[in-house]
Amino acid sequence: MQAMQLVLAAVVASQRLALPPQIGPALAQAQAALTAMAPAVDALDGLDALDQLDALDQLDALDGLDALDALDALDGGDPTVAQDDQDPTDSLWQAARRAFNRGDYSSAASLYADLPRRYPNSARAGDALYWAAFALYKNADLNRARGLLVEQPRRYPKAATLRDGDALLARIQTALARQGDEEAGRWLAEHAQPGADSERTRARGCPDEGDDDDLRIAALNGLLQMDAANAVPILKRVLARRDACSAGMRRKAVFLLSQKRTGETEDVLLDVAQHDPDAEVRQQAVFWLSQVPTERAVGMLDSILKTTSDEELQDKAIFALSQQRSPRAGEILRAYADRPGAPEKARLKAIFWLGQRPSPENAAFLRTLYAKLAEPDLKEKVIFSLSQMRGDENMRWMMDLALNEREDIEMRKKALFWAGQSGANLDQLVALYDRVQNQEMKEQLVFVYSQRREPAALDKLIDIARREQNRELRKKALFWIGQSHDPRAAKVLEEIINQ
Repeated sequence: MQAMQLVLAAVVASQRLALPPQIGPALAQAQAALTAMAPAVDALDGLDALDQLDALDQLDALDGLDALDALDALDGGDPTVAQDDQDPTDSLWQAARRAFNRGDYSSAASLYADLPRRYPNSARAGDALYWAAFALYKNADLNRARGLLVEQPRRYPKAATLRDGDALLARIQTALARQGDEEAGRWLAEHAQPGADSERTRARGCPDEGDDDDLRIAALNGLLQMDAANAVPILKRVLARRDACSAGMRRKAVFLLSQKRTGETEDVLLDVAQHDPDAEVRQQAVFWLSQVPTERAVGMLDSILKTTSDEELQDKAIFALSQQRSPRAGEILRAYADRPGAPEKARLKAIFWLGQRPSPENAAFLRTLYAKLAEPDLKEKVIFSLSQMRGDENMRWMMDLALNEREDIEMRKKALFWAGQSGANLDQLVALYDRVQNQEMKEQLVFVYSQRREPAALDKLIDIARREQNRELRKKALFWIGQSHDPRAAKVLEEIINQ
């Protein structure tokens, strides 16, 4: 009976070598794969370590530039009403859209502009002006494009593309200002100015921050590229506001300021991180301090990390410290990771980012830290971080952990998994098979061998399939042999089938 089961396992595995197109065998193999892989998949729990990349959601700060990037998303799009055979503008609109989609921007501009001339009261007339301007912009005819965008809100104040038109106009004015166009320069300076927080505005509630703010941010961005000396004071005035209605504008202003290094950048970001009343604005300021490589910024991040109870602020401070190259920043991260009373989630992030900064100091610290920890999640994160650093000493440490029978079996399995994934010496991994007695560890090793591409890994799987006394281990080895494209795999499976 046992022999028959092994033959069946070999037949199922061999399906991978010449998989027929019919869905039935494919489903059967998938079911076999799930059964065979179940123990090995447990090792993949280590991939939870990648959750620490959530720290990169700090890039939400880039939302402030949505108004600038929205243009690219519109390429070839059509935000207007559905086709209507009874609409006299339809054939003209469709012709213009086809020209635009194939990149014939000159024809597209002419066709779109012809629509409001021939049908000025059409529902599509206002949007046609925008698309004509967009086609002209694509064709580098900036002055004509600007003229159409200035005309659009005057003639068609309810056009659906007005906001897109504002963003496009800001981009065009920036391009013209770079060419020395004084009118464009004045437009950028005027539209970059923050709006007044008047009693009338407060009385009617906060306006939609996406409207005026997007245009102002686009103008500020253009001005910053053109003339930082004049743009930075405007940004400072925006960031000095404390009213709730300007919070969205301040978030975007923090990003713009961080991208232009001046003597005032650090002071302004530090002030915002400490004093802005909006939590998200403070978080963005802390995040972008990662781009300010000074000891003063590092000291502020350390102070924030030690004193705040805001989890988001902690995350951003840890990320910002991880991006600093100062030795002191590394010391702060190590001290925080070793702080028993600190929130576990924040310590996990600190351990993760230490793993992204390979150094002898960080590696030695993490190996020592592991022995102090009681929390399984923290211990697992140390294993993952050391695997990311690679290095012979770290690989040996993980091998020793895998062999340590006093350690929790799940930690031993994770050490094996990440050692295999990180390029640990295959000869050493192969030698481990006869040194471990625990079946779960042997199953994990079978999986580790299956993930390696060296011929010696397949050799070991073949050896297990032929000589291992434990039937379950032989079946798992057979399954993974069946996933190989090596000609030797087919030969081994055929041998077992014909036994």
